[in-house]
Order: sequence, then C-alpha cells, then structure tokens
Amino acid sequence: MSAADFHKLAELFPNETVTHSYVQDIQLPAAGGTKDGGTSPGTFALVTLDNGLDHSKPTTLGPNTLIELGTALEGLRDRAARGEIVGVGVTGKPYFLVAGADLSTVKSVSGREQGLWMAQLGHDVYATLANLGVPSFAFINGLALGGGLEIALQSTYRTVSTGAGALALPEAFIGLIPGWGGVYILPRLIGPENALKVMIENPLSNNRTLTGPQAYELGVADAIFEPADFVEQSVAWAARVIAGTVTPERANAVDPAAPEVAERWAAAVAAGRAFVKAKTSNASPAPAKVLDVLEANRTMTQSESAELECQTLADLMQTNEFRSTVYAFLDLVQRRSKRPAGAPDRKLARPVTKIGVVGAGLMASQLALLFARQLKVPVVLTDIDQARVDKGVGYVHAEVDKLLAKKRISPDAANRTKALVSGSVSKEAFADADFVIEAVFEELNVKKQVFKEVEAIVSTECILATNTSSLSVTAMAEDLQNPERVVGFHFFNPVAVMPLLEIVRAPKTDDAVLATAFELAKGLKKSAVLVKDAAAFVVNRLLLRLMGEVTAAFDEGTPAEVADNALRPMGLPMTPFTLGAMVGLPVAQHVQESLRAAFGARFTVSENLQALIENGVKSIWDPASVKAGKPVIPAETLALMSFGNSPSSAEEVLRRTQDALAEEIGLMLAEGVVSGPEDIDLCMILGAGWPMFLGGITPYLDRVGASERVTGKKFLAPGVASAPAA
Repeated sequence: MSAADFHKLAELFPNETVTHSYVQDIQLPAAGGTKDGGTSPGTFALVTLDNGLDHSKPTTLGPNTLIELGTALEGLRDRAARGEIVGVGVTGKPYFLVAGADLSTVKSVSGREQGLWMAQLGHDVYATLANLGVPSFAFINGLALGGGLEIALQSTYRTVSTGAGALALPEAFIGLIPGWGGVYILPRLIGPENALKVMIENPLSNNRTLTGPQAYELGVADAIFEPADFVEQSVAWAARVIAGTVTPERANAVDPAAPEVAERWAAAVAAGRAFVKAKTSNASPAPAKVLDVLEANRTMTQSESAELECQTLADLMQTNEFRSTVYAFLDLVQRRSKRPAGAPDRKLARPVTKIGVVGAGLMASQLALLFARQLKVPVVLTDIDQARVDKGVGYVHAEVDKLLAKKRISPDAANRTKALVSGSVSKEAFADADFVIEAVFEELNVKKQVFKEVEAIVSTECILATNTSSLSVTAMAEDLQNPERVVGFHFFNPVAVMPLLEIVRAPKTDDAVLATAFELAKGLKKSAVLVKDAAAFVVNRLLLRLMGEVTAAFDEGTPAEVADNALRPMGLPMTPFTLGAMVGLPVAQHVQESLRAAFGARFTVSENLQALIENGVKSIWDPASVKAGKPVIPAETLALMSFGNSPSSAEEVLRRTQDALAEEIGLMLAEGVVSGPEDIDLCMILGAGWPMFLGGITPYLDRVGASERVTGKKFLAPGVASAPAA
C-alpha cells in the first residue's frame, strides 16, 4: 500500500493522542571509558517516545503516531547512509516505553481494508527500524506492551531496567495476535517454549506480565541496568557494542531450520493448543490464530510472516469477539470502573478515621487486614468471646508476617499495620468509629440485632455497612432510628484478591453515606458498582441461577460429567460443581433458598444437594479424583441421591443455561438493579472471573442468540461490543 493510504488512515483519527518522536544526538563515550584516552565511536541518535502527558496517560501507538515515528526513522536512515550517526536508540518517557496500540483507534477501524492498512503501517515503520543501516537499540525503561514490546524486538539490541514492570505480548488476551513482528522474532530469540509462555500462557492467565529481570532472564533483553541512571548506562553499553568490545550472548536463541528446533517448535505449538483448550474451550479465535501463525512462520521469511500477520490481524479486528473484549477491557475495566454510574458527588463523602468490624471470623479478619493496609486507620474487631477476638487479630498479624517474609511489605509498614488492628469483646469499642461493617452469620435476624446494638453506641454520623451476599439491606435497617446510615458493602472472597465491591443502596440510604462508601472503595483499590437492594444483588444472583440450571439438569438424570462440563464453551474459571464445593454446599443452598423466596420457582432448590448437606458431604465429586483429573462421584455419595429419567445433552444444558442467564439479566435490568448492562458485565468480570476474552456476559449472550431468544432483542446496541451495523 502507498504512503497516501497511510495518511488517509491517519486522517480518520484527528483526535488521536499522538506519541511524539523526539530525536537528540549524543556523542558516545569511548568504549573503554573516558580515562583511557580512547576515542568516541561516534554520534548516536536517541529517539524518545513521549505524548507530553503525565504518567497517568500512557504512551500508545495510533496511525498518526506511527507515521511520525516512521518519518523520524526514515530521516535517521538517511543520516546513517551519510555516515553521520553510528547507532540509533529508542526509549520512552518515565515509566513507559510504549503501552501498545491505541485500542480506541483499533476498535474504531471500520472495515477490513482499514484494519489491513493499520497492520501494514506498523510493519512498514518497524521494518525501517530494523533496517537503518546501523545498529538499533531499544532501552526498555518501563512498561512495554504489545506493539511497544515489538518496537524493542525489532531493534538489533535491547536493554531493560530492573524497575521496568509489565512487559508482555497480551494480544491473545484482547482478541488479536502480536501483529508487528513479535510472533516471528520472539520464538527465534528466546526459543518456542518461552515464546509460548509470553504469547499464550501469560495472556490467558489473568494477563500476567514480565518484570524487567524476568524478561532479561528469558533473553528478551541483552543487558539490564538499575533505574537511577538507566539511559546513561544503556548508552554506554551501546557504545561498547558498537565499538566491538561487547558482544551480547543469547543462550536461548534458536535456528528454526535445525531439526531438533523443528521438533521443539511443533511440540510447543501442540502444548499451546492444549493449554488454550483447557483455558478457554476454544471460545475465542485469537489464541488459536497466534498458534497458527507461530506454526506457519517457522519456515517463512520475516516478510512472508509479516504478510500473514497483517491478513490475520485484519480478520481479527472485524470479529465480534475482539470488539467485545476491547469493550470489556477498555470501556469497562479501564474506564467505567473508575467512574461508577450513579455514584454521588465525592465532595459529600465524610472522613473515616476509625473502622469497626463486627465479627472476628475469616471474612471479618480479611476485611480488617484490608482496611488497615490500604486506609491506614485504626480497625477494631469484636466478637462474642476473647478466644474468637484473639484468633481474628492473630490472623491479621500472621498474614502481615507472611507479607513481610515475601518482602511485599517493609518491616516498618508491617509494624504499623499490626498496631492499627485491635480486638474487643465489647461493641463499646466502636463509640468513636466512623464506619462499622458487620461480617457475621448470614441470617437476617442476627444482622438486625447487631445493627441495633451498634446504633446504640456509635454517633449519629457513623455509617453502618453490611457485607451480606444475599439478604435485604432494607430489612436490616427498618428498625433503626437512622436507617439512612445503612449501606451494603459486599466484598468477594478472597477479599485481598477480588477487585469488585457491590455497593448496595437501600431506599433510605442517603447520598453522603453512599459517597463515603464509594470513596472508601477507591481507597481500598476496589472497583465499586452501585446496585439496588435486590436479593443477591448481581454476581451471586447470576451465579446461583447458572448453578441452579446445571444442578437441575443433573437431578433430572443428566450424567454428572455431562452436566458439569456443559458450560465449557463459556470458558469459566471453574465448573459449577467445583464452584459449589469451593463456596460450600450449605452456603450455596442457603443463598439459593433466599433467591427462591424472593423470585420464585426459576431458582431451584435441589433435594439432592440438601441430602448431601444433611449427611456432611462437601462436594459432589470426590476431591482426590478431581486433583487426579478424572472426577468421579463416590458410591456412598450417589447412594444419597435420586434422579429423574429426563437426561439432557451437553448442548441442551448449555443452551438452557444461556437462556436462563439472559432471562435473569433482562429481569434485573427491568427492576433497575443496576443502571445498565455495562454494570452487569463489569460485576461478572471483576466479581465472578467471567473471562475477559468473552467480552462480558451480555455481549456473549448477544453473540450466541440467547438475548434475542428470551427478550426479543440484544442487550447492547451494534458497535458497543460488536461490529457496527452496516
């Protein structure tokens, strides 16, 4: 394609935040240092990529950015041909090399031709970097994702900072492939097995990334330096390379034409396909395409691979899976979670200088640790006797000690955190608290009694929060003198890991209380979603509907292995029976009973599960058989249950569950449980581990037709999480 086509593409994005290419000349130091009287190898051109914004606005690559970079590199190529420079370096603004392609731009590309132009533009620019006529160097000073890391890979040599975090090729995670040379260069540089880890295993394992030292260990970088003088050290190292006094060794580099490497290559691809199937049930096309290109390019030239990458990228950019993944990652997790829909003005929030936690069990202790670590305010736990209180405080101290042992917290911070957490058998300890949260047994009358006792002690300004997972916040507050002070503050387990907070507004909850809750969530580094006070709120309501459908199919006579594995195409982090065992069958059954009482027969209460609970059975599957990879139901467990004679196929169970979820979401939206389907998607991604590669639960249900089968329309308009309407 022509330069005119590239400029035509760039003109379509006048609002792109351009990452500029600033070039400066540096006289290289003598290769042996300045004291030996040696001469400089010559002039070195350093390109710094910078969008002129602070560290909260990462540098990205859009068409205008790429054209500017390409123009700068072409000028440097001409200078190199004239003998004016002996090398070129590329680095970034503080904390970033480049954060990859501008996903907003990529998502906005309309039509396959424009997508192909975008892919070819990147290759054209990067090919210039790879063929300057002098050595090129990438100084990876910070975050380098996707196209950002590929800039480094296209360079002749690479250094990395020990302080650099988040180095990755995450494209399989967002529905694309590493399309600007990474899928070709990386396996040759670090071996196909390591490349598989970077391009497949890490992206599909919660988008894991590499640190600078990890990247160096793999061989992604040739040298590693400390952050304080990273660029200076990198330039000095480049001088030695150019002078020939340093020759980087690449122990993991391979020749794909060698017979033994060909075998390793094929084995890595096969292992990757098995990993993708296990992780995603092949529900997303992108990971398989990464492996297709990796498999094919072993015998290709780089230009042949580039053409394949461009064509594959152009195809993937048009898929609904890619667009829904960008919707989930960019529109929801990166944007909506930071600006919660319906949250009151933050100026209404009250200061919180002390927190009380009612209960000292595992959940309460996790909350106390989180509050103390993140908010750095005093936290007091209470329970009915000293032994329970001591156990709760002891748990917090033990967890702090673990963090200290892993060097995730300093000794001073560990001591301060421990000192912030205390315990008492009397709720009088809450007298000066600004925020008290209960984490006691999931029984309405118990929680109402707790709030009544606490209200008699605390000030009228003190907020009372409940961590209930399914009970009515309105009912908990109805007998209080100040019901407007009560708010739902529902965490997910494990508290330190799960990023979602469902903030529940009861009819009388006032704006100041709600604003304080949202500010606390922000301080706790949680993503908060405002939900209406309806049984089980969002996540648990949908998960229990899902589990109920699978359990009902099982009770009707569907074989356990069919019922439990029928939802594999959804790519969920665990099967329904495994989830039930993890949550605890009594807890799951209790919530299911609450939902049935609230919403009726569409929430089924399994007699078989009740029989297991009454006999102390904790899982349908034998736990040992699950670990062995071949789940079986013990004979004694089977003997406790009875089944119908209406078995379903896996496809029938899947469709039944899809339709049930679509029905429940339609009802939740009609009830106003959240402000829109986007909040349901955000809740399921952050609170239930709904796979990012599926792009949210509502886009998934739209794609498989369940939304229209049940509600007569899709949840999201065309173009929101799918290709725009023609």
